[in-house]
Amino acid sequence: MSTIVDDYPSRIDTSAGLMPRLDPVLHDPRGTDTPGPLTPEQLASFERDGFVVLDGAFSDGEMDACMRELEAFGRDPARRARPETIVEPESDSVRSVFAVHRDSEVFSDLATDPRIADVARQILGSDAYVHQSRVNLKPAMTGKEFFWHSDFETWHVEDGMPRMRAVSASVAMTDNTEFNGPLMLVPGSHKWYVTTVGETPERHYETSLRRQEIGVPDEESLRRLVDEGGIVAPKAQRGAVIFFDCNTMHASGVNLSPYPRSNAFFVFNSVENLVVDPFSGQEPRPEHIASRQRIEPLG
Repeated sequence: MSTIVDDYPSRIDTSAGLMPRLDPVLHDPRGTDTPGPLTPEQLASFERDGFVVLDGAFSDGEMDACMRELEAFGRDPARRARPETIVEPESDSVRSVFAVHRDSEVFSDLATDPRIADVARQILGSDAYVHQSRVNLKPAMTGKEFFWHSDFETWHVEDGMPRMRAVSASVAMTDNTEFNGPLMLVPGSHKWYVTTVGETPERHYETSLRRQEIGVPDEESLRRLVDEGGIVAPKAQRGAVIFFDCNTMHASGVNLSPYPRSNAFFVFNSVENLVVDPFSGQEPRPEHIASRQRIEPLG
């Protein structure tokens, strides 16, 4: 097992709390060593808020191709039966499909497209690889919520990601409106690490990917973060990309609109931040959830 010191302990105490972030948000703040598409103003915004929105990054035609690929997934009973496909806890509706960059040329091309990959490298100050990919679906009228959480807390405890040097890109394949369960973020929350309570069950991913109850913030910690930063829900039009820090507190509500919401989601981890043994002391999550063997730099 890993002997690396755990600077971000969680799920080991009986009380939750906040601790300051120990890692920089931008590893190359001026972008001199790893130049990229973001302007100095956008980099400053990301460092301050923990996210940045790039409108119009992809065309309708490009998103059409992604949606056709997603619909092909849904028509394939063999794919639906695979562990990469996650269904809702109270129905057989598809909630997420994992490892899409591995199993689809369309999504592989999207993950490595310079409009996404160059931003990830610029924020991380290094080359990167895809730690995780998936598409998240919220069908009209029935799409369920994703509860408040920091991704890093899970990736650290259950995957062994040592430092906060990862960034997520959420690509809006459909319009994200205030009515169809858009991504909600707490600005500035990435500067604090929320330690959570509750021992991690064995094979926790089998339930947490459907409904997460362990590794979520307590009400008091969440209130403190929201009191300071508020909550924003960007109205991301189709083709927009929301980049957010691995430790930004985020969630999404149910979709009560008559319009579906579908997003492609890519997690980029620095090649200088390779995962180690999970800090939970348990077996690593499967490769389709957290890459450990297929470390293929984007550059």
